[in-house]
Amino acid sequence: MPKRPYGGYGISWFYWLLLGFILFFSIVSNPLGRATEISWAKFEENVLAKNAVERIVVVNKEIAEIYLKKDRLDDEDFKEVTDGVLTSEIGPHYYITIGSVESFEGKLQRAQEGMPDIEKIDVRYENRTNWITIFSWLLPLGIIILFWVYMLRRMGGGGAGSNPLFNFGKSAPRISEKGTKSSATFKDVAGLKEAKAEVMEVVDFLKNPETYTKLGAKIPKGVMLVGPPGTGKTLMAKAVAGEAGVPFFSMSGSEFVEMFVGVGASRVRDLFKKAKEKAPSIVFIDEIDAVGRSRGKINAFQANDERESTLNQLLTELDGFGPNTGVIVLAATNRPDVLDKALLRPGRFDRHIYLELPTKEERKEIFGVHLRPLKLSENVDVDLLAKLSPGFSGADIANICNEAALIAARKKKSEVEQQDFMEARDRVIGGLERKSKIISPKEKEIVAYHEAGHAVVSWHLKNVDSLVKVSIIPRGKSLGSAWYLPEERQIVTKSQFMDQICASLGGRAAEEIIFDEISSGALDDLEKVTKQAYTMVSYYGLDEEIGPISYYDSTGQNERILGKPYSEEMAKLIDKEVQNLVTTAYERTKTLLLDHREELEKLAQLLLRQEVVDKEDLEKLLGKRSEKILADGAK
Repeated sequence: MPKRPYGGYGISWFYWLLLGFILFFSIVSNPLGRATEISWAKFEENVLAKNAVERIVVVNKEIAEIYLKKDRLDDEDFKEVTDGVLTSEIGPHYYITIGSVESFEGKLQRAQEGMPDIEKIDVRYENRTNWITIFSWLLPLGIIILFWVYMLRRMGGGGAGSNPLFNFGKSAPRISEKGTKSSATFKDVAGLKEAKAEVMEVVDFLKNPETYTKLGAKIPKGVMLVGPPGTGKTLMAKAVAGEAGVPFFSMSGSEFVEMFVGVGASRVRDLFKKAKEKAPSIVFIDEIDAVGRSRGKINAFQANDERESTLNQLLTELDGFGPNTGVIVLAATNRPDVLDKALLRPGRFDRHIYLELPTKEERKEIFGVHLRPLKLSENVDVDLLAKLSPGFSGADIANICNEAALIAARKKKSEVEQQDFMEARDRVIGGLERKSKIISPKEKEIVAYHEAGHAVVSWHLKNVDSLVKVSIIPRGKSLGSAWYLPEERQIVTKSQFMDQICASLGGRAAEEIIFDEISSGALDDLEKVTKQAYTMVSYYGLDEEIGPISYYDSTGQNERILGKPYSEEMAKLIDKEVQNLVTTAYERTKTLLLDHREELEKLAQLLLRQEVVDKEDLEKLLGKRSEKILADGAK
């Protein structure tokens, strides 16, 4: 007999046969199914009075079955119970539901005494098993059992002996066996030279362990990949899977956590058991912060400590009393501040590899990787693309390349050109252009002067990033925008902070100067300025009144405290200094715009005419930026 896909034999026909047998047996075994119910008055008048009763059988003291004489079955009076019934000679032909045996016997005796010519009727008593009642509750139970058997067989997914109820605590990692070629290799990991070297050393240890062990070195038990989103942590793990040549087990941290207590810990045990069976091997846990959060006061408010028990089991597997030879654990997270300290200590995760946002040269390498599958025009300048994308992660660069290809395809081009990459960059940063958005002439004029204010202020301040273009075309949620080319700084001075705040306030100051009225269009600017000012005062210690004091908490412990880490008096002082800082910057911005009001007017009118002003137009209108800054400094 052929096997079914789920491992068992095709026995569904047995279920149907069993159900049919039950139904047939219930019909055949129920004699009342062939009888007609009759009341006592009709029985006495139409049956008993005609001397047609052969016998009466009282069943379980509840039902009285009435059997007719065989020679009376052909009478016209009883055609209703004999016509069309194959077993009409067997009976019973009628039945009466009796209240009690004594009452029934009394009525039958009185009726027979009133009919002296009628033969005495034989009355018998029987106790029968009521199969209908039994099957009435057995059948639904059987249907439920069959349903669950069917569902468990469907969910089992394994061999004939698999049972998902026992596999609930099993892990289901994605396994890359030895000899299976991964789609990613270290050639696909551009930039990240230092991080790649660290990981490649682990891979080399797995390939050539004797090189290290002969000197007494031990392989790291765990490698933690830490970095902002999109910097290539998961890609690095995929490259390890493609290069290592050993079994690679991959799971997400959230796959360990269930609503049932103990399942997460069980899955951790099962995962490491599978990894040890195929040692040497690599286990990769993506987004480990889902199970590795710090155990602290916040867990006291949670009724279910499933996450904590999962973490405890993970700690034990990484560096407990049991041996863990030949298993290397890779983990990735972008939130190392929330991880438990016991998880990060040497002996568990010996190496912490930080993947930072790529530099200009690294961005150039990343562009080279993502430009391979594209059909490029000769005018594509990779150096310029890398220069115009500071602060972009590898994922952002991949998105820009894909968007550029989509834009070129939308325009029915045969090649992807430089302009397509510029449009893709603008779309990724600012959102989709909304030229169809209707703006009144008055609002458009306000937006033009607002953006011109940003441009003029930033053009004359030396510590503001270089301005690339200004636009009053609605894009995303904004009605206009000024595009800058940020410099890659490692530290920011107080004067640089102040110039950036002034540049952000340029739009609001221009509205006040030109229209003698302010609008709600500066909301995003004010939010940015306020946050930046509070950061300067309370984090970086750049305020003279408060002094070199920082309330920044790199450990993340203050997030669990409901109050602030400083007194009410200090809070008032911080608020006052922030207000003074922003007010001073705003007055400085207004003074600068008043000194260059003519340039502000010209730039705003130019924006109203052509909507987008590039760097070349800005230089024609405002002069060379370096010369302007030197001239302002001389004044």
